[in-house]
Amino acid sequence: MKIRPVRYIALLFVFVFFTMIPNGRAQQPDVVDTSFFMTIDEANYDSLLHYFYMQQYAKSAKRHQSKQASLAYAEFDNIPDSVFVKRLHDLHMVVPLTYNSEVRAYIKAYVRIISRRLDAMLSLSEYYFPMFEETLDRYGVPEELKYLTIVESAMNPQATSRAGAAGLWQFMYSTGKLYDLEVNSLVDERRDPYKSTVAAARYLKRLYDLYGDWQLAMAAYNCGPGNVNKAIARSGGKNSFWDIYNYLPRETRGYIPKYIGATYVMNYYHEHGMTAGRYELPIRIDTVNLKSDVHFAIVEKFTSIPREQLRQLNPQFRTDVVPASSRSYAIALPSDKISLFIRCEDTIYKESKDTIGKNAVVPLKAGTIVYHKVRRGETFTSIAKKYGVTVSTLKRWNGKGRRSTLKAGERLKIHLAAQTESKNDDTDQTAEAEVTKTDSLEVKKTDNETKVAKPKPAPKPKYYTVRKGDNLSKIAQRHGITVKKLKEMNNLKSDVVRVGQRLKVGN
Repeated sequence: MKIRPVRYIALLFVFVFFTMIPNGRAQQPDVVDTSFFMTIDEANYDSLLHYFYMQQYAKSAKRHQSKQASLAYAEFDNIPDSVFVKRLHDLHMVVPLTYNSEVRAYIKAYVRIISRRLDAMLSLSEYYFPMFEETLDRYGVPEELKYLTIVESAMNPQATSRAGAAGLWQFMYSTGKLYDLEVNSLVDERRDPYKSTVAAARYLKRLYDLYGDWQLAMAAYNCGPGNVNKAIARSGGKNSFWDIYNYLPRETRGYIPKYIGATYVMNYYHEHGMTAGRYELPIRIDTVNLKSDVHFAIVEKFTSIPREQLRQLNPQFRTDVVPASSRSYAIALPSDKISLFIRCEDTIYKESKDTIGKNAVVPLKAGTIVYHKVRRGETFTSIAKKYGVTVSTLKRWNGKGRRSTLKAGERLKIHLAAQTESKNDDTDQTAEAEVTKTDSLEVKKTDNETKVAKPKPAPKPKYYTVRKGDNLSKIAQRHGITVKKLKEMNNLKSDVVRVGQRLKVGN
């Protein structure tokens, strides 16, 4: 096909215009992966609207859904590229805000997505961003990387990816462990807003020290430094994101454009006809260091803080139990409730212990041998005291010498049968023990020692995890029970359920 002179001149003008824009802000990859433009997981954004606070203040959620916003989106394609280039340039950020067709596509995608959820996004940014900024700055990371949480999780601390990444910063299990985030059946610190932000800041700074480039550091945060190193090698040693773009995994190619798109919309939403109300989030919160196990139902009883609110403020605890007898934990509470909690603290501990015991006790008969998994900070003395034996007895059971030390994760054998020790040992005789959810015990049976078999466990309750589109009526019908029964089994006070919530549906 022949190109007419006029069309040729027009194409040449466009080419020259973009190549002359300063600071590389119109850089273009060799091949634009258009199939990946709109792959933004909207589930995390939708689940935000099921948050306790969003449900409490849902009336403000429709303020920004105006005709003006719809018209602005319809007119999006008429906005010249030069407008976006200038606006990104005017943000004056450390991380380069490159502009090209892929970035434009993600700006448009975020205008559409965030326009329907702007109240939630801005309210959460008021809640989280001050903490993000302070933590990132402390570790020498540009504060604008706070916008990564929009790309990663839509600022949803309960977000979980298909690959298993969790929390605001979407840490995988292994990376979270590497940066001191505890993950077990009761606690997942990848969902702890503060601790996960510290881990993210440390990781991003390490990646920047490795590459000397924030875009490459962000790419490595997404796909791992191994994949970035391979892309650099395959590109012939080039060292910028756009130079190695075609050699990166497909998802990572869209990662930086997504970040730029989210950053743009959070700063220029008003230029696209969007106005926002505000959810009344409890901006003022404080923490209390716990001395013993706590159950959220008991905290609710004495402080009148709704249990769903406690879960929202403390997303790192996977159940309603905070296992503070095993190590030091703190819980976040609205500031105006702190003094009330402290006044009732001892009673809360006592009733929590009773509640946890009634719901999570598995009796072990005399003669049973259990294995204790050593936690960080535990010593022979603290473990021996826990099981009512002497240090020398504990060491003898496990073939340990006088100068032996313990390592976190090591398993120690514990004889729960009554023992007759010498008077020098002063051993307490234990005829029976109990295991609760907060104990780190594993019951084992061996052939060469005297003990009884592990008792048969009681029938396990049947649980169901709430999916997108579910409601109580659908869940009850699916499992052959009434909505009333379903609410009673789960102590639900309303008909609202959230995506990812675990409901008991039978025995």
